[in-house]
Amino acid sequence: MTISLKSAQTIIDASLAKGREMNFKPLSVVVLDAGGHAQAFAREDGAAPGRFAIAHGKAYGAVMLGMPGSAQMARAEAQPYFMAAVNGVYGGQVIPVPGGVLLRDDSGAVIGAVGVTGDTSDNDVVAALAGIAAAGLTGES
Repeated sequence: MTISLKSAQTIIDASLAKGREMNFKPLSVVVLDAGGHAQAFAREDGAAPGRFAIAHGKAYGAVMLGMPGSAQMARAEAQPYFMAAVNGVYGGQVIPVPGGVLLRDDSGAVIGAVGVTGDTSDNDVVAALAGIAAAGLTGES
């Protein structure tokens, strides 16, 4: 299974809607496929222009390491040299904090990741999971 453009757009739309519903700061959302390639991205009015790189880094770390941002952060705290090395391997593209959520199919295989940024990391996860649920997919945060 792959992540379709339609599903990616549903994730983005519902994530942004959740952010508006909960009065989050302006969000940016990216959806990556299983190879780490951007399928879709949106940045709300008022979000800082550099938010694509942050959203991408959250999702990219999740999909490339097969672990959500919360697990990456725990790993970075426990083994900072490991995560520094990982970030070196991936050209500095990994941002190991919550807000990078894995997308899994029914068999548990990783089919992509969602990265949300703009509010607190915990709120970014709330928005991502709402988007993923709206697309009928399973997220691991």
